[in-house]
This record gives sequence, C-alpha cells and structure tokens, in this order.
Amino acid sequence: MDLVTAITGASGALYAQRFIQGLVAAGVKVHLIVSPLGRRLLHDELGMETVDLTALAGTAEHTVTLYNYNDVGAKPASGSFLHQGMVIVPCSSNTLAEVAHGLGDNLISRAAAVTLKERRRLILAHREMPLSPIDINNYKILGDAGAILAPTNPGFYLNPESVGEIVDFVAGKLMDLLGVAHALDTRWDPKNIRPPSGASGQTR
Repeated sequence: MDLVTAITGASGALYAQRFIQGLVAAGVKVHLIVSPLGRRLLHDELGMETVDLTALAGTAEHTVTLYNYNDVGAKPASGSFLHQGMVIVPCSSNTLAEVAHGLGDNLISRAAAVTLKERRRLILAHREMPLSPIDINNYKILGDAGAILAPTNPGFYLNPESVGEIVDFVAGKLMDLLGVAHALDTRWDPKNIRPPSGASGQTR
C-alpha cells in the first residue's frame, strides 16, 4: 500500500508523527511532503532541526520517502503514480484554501489536486478553531469535490489519561478512514470503557 502524506504549518506535529508511525507499523509505503511552515512546525513542536524520518517513523527500519515541496515534477504530482490515498495532517487553513481552489504551484497542493481528479481518497485533517466563513466555504467546496474533511477533534468517550492517548485517537481515526489496520485504542465499546478519573464534582 502506498499513501501520500503531507505536513503543513498548523499546530499538531504529534498527530503527523503518530499517524506516520502507524502507517509504517502496518507496512505502508509513505510518500512524505513537508511544507516550509511544516518544517518549522516539526522544529517548534518536536525539536527537529531537519525532517527526521527515523523520528517520524519511530524506527530506523522504515519505508518513508521524502519529496521536495517545490518539486512539482515529483512522482506524487502525476496521476500515473498509483497510490491508495493522500492525507494532509495537520492541514493549515492556507493549504485548505489552496486545495479547495485547485492551485498547484507546490507539490502538496498539486498532489492533492491529482488525488481528487483520479478519484482517490483525499483526507484533510484541518487543525484550526474557530472557523472563519472562508474556511467553512472551503469545506463545502472540498466536500462537494469528494474530499474527506477530518478536523483533529478527538473523542473523549474512552476517558483518556494522557496527551498521547488523545493523539492516538486522531491518528487511529485517520487510519480507519484509509482502511489501514492498527492496534490503537479508538473503538467505542461500553463494556471496555475506562472509569473516569477525577470526576468528582463534574456535572452532566
């Protein structure tokens, strides 16, 4: 399985890292594109001086290929490059707008446009709140074009006890949308729900 993954400059580097680790663990070939602001994100939130594929993959034994953001002649820019989908995580509002309006002057927006025209699965994990009227309009455009909008909104019904468990929920949901098997704890099952901690004084 080949999947295109893009990292842009919205907060949420942990989501990208955990998602890529999940893909690698499942044996997926990851074709990675990082925008300039995505690189800054990796520096600011994960301390990476450069795009560290081993750190992103979680192992030195990985199948991740990094492409130049400015190379619109790279493989993911062509419809002849066969893959099973593309995920932008996290997806900034700027990238959301570029994709919604069919711009293709960088490899991320070009690969997304190609994914849509080839009728492959395109998932945008938008990380922004509140939404502006422009964002909402771009959601409508992309939804009508066949993209899946998957804002990074975690569920709390599993009563997570750490940031890592919240990140796992979002990463697992993205993998579910692609049909990638994983062992992350994301499933609702009333029989296995962890009792809430520190729930005294809470109201419902």
